[in-house]
Formats: sequence, C-alpha cells, structure tokens
Amino acid sequence: MAKALIVSAGTNANEYLARHIAELGYTRPVIVPSGGEARRQMDGKDFEVIVINTPLPDEFGHELGTDAVQKTDAGVILLAKSGTAEQISAKLQDFGVLVLSKPFSGPQFRQAVQIAASNYKRLALLRAENQKLLDKIAQLRLVDRAKCFLIEKRGMTETEAHRLIEKNAMDTRRSRGEVAQEILESAEE
Repeated sequence: MAKALIVSAGTNANEYLARHIAELGYTRPVIVPSGGEARRQMDGKDFEVIVINTPLPDEFGHELGTDAVQKTDAGVILLAKSGTAEQISAKLQDFGVLVLSKPFSGPQFRQAVQIAASNYKRLALLRAENQKLLDKIAQLRLVDRAKCFLIEKRGMTETEAHRLIEKNAMDTRRSRGEVAQEILESAEE
C-alpha cells in the first residue's frame, strides 16, 4: 500500500488533509507536527507523497521540502499562504516541490496529490531503468576483463576470446557475465 506523510501542526488541517488524501487510497497517512519528526520518519520509511502544511513550529517548512526531494523519491507538496506561496514557488519548483496556495479546494488538493504521486512513479521507473543500465555496464566490463585475460594469458585474439565467451554462454544457457566471472575466478585459482 502506498504511504503518505503529512507534516502539519494544526489538528483541523490534519483531519482535512487526511480525509482528502484517504480518498486517493492513502488510508493511513503518517501525520507528524514538526520538521524534525518528519525528517526522522523520512529516514526510516519510503513515502510516495509528502505534504507539508506551513508554517511548522520548528521551521517554516520550505527547507524540509527541499530536503525531502533530495533524500527521498516522494512527490512533495508544500502548502503555504497565498502571498508566501508566490514568493517561494519559483525557487521550490526548481527543486521539484509542488507549491499549493492556501486556501485551496478539496479537488485542487487531490489533484496536487495525484501529480506528486505520478512524479514518484515516474522517478521509480527512471531509477529501475538506470539500474538496468548500470547492471549492463557492469556485465560489459566483466566480459571485457575476461577477454583481456584470455588475450594476455591464453594467447587468444580478441575475436577468439569473444567467440569463446559467447559460445560458452549459449551452450550453458547463462549470461555472458556469468561465463566471464567463471573465467576470471578460474584464473585466480
């Protein structure tokens, strides 16, 4: 189940935000009253959406918003009074924080939460794609190291070394990386 964090010191605001966020499937949002407590929560849990209702008792909240974007994958929404929102929105949007001006309607808030959640999901897809690419690069490096070993120690040409790794991988139904790792491990023995 997706998790949401609401950082707000006002009891009435907490009930309002929790009610509207529950309509979007975040049935048990974590609600904390301060920036310090929010940072502790962010260290231990993975949130999809973080809503910061400014001002907070220990800080205004914009620093928490930038920290949340930098330290988590969550979509971050900062709620601020109209005049303040106009002043800080350009700076915070550069970090990826959505700024919603108070007062706002329920549909506006839910739409902001949906935008933040879609940002979280998009970032998760990008991170997964990035990890696949990093794994592919690591495998290519491993294969290249095995080829170099075969060229230097076994006197093969690059074509022969490449063909040996490819053929062994196909014959044993393993990846080229696994075959390369096996070649390098046998060299150490």
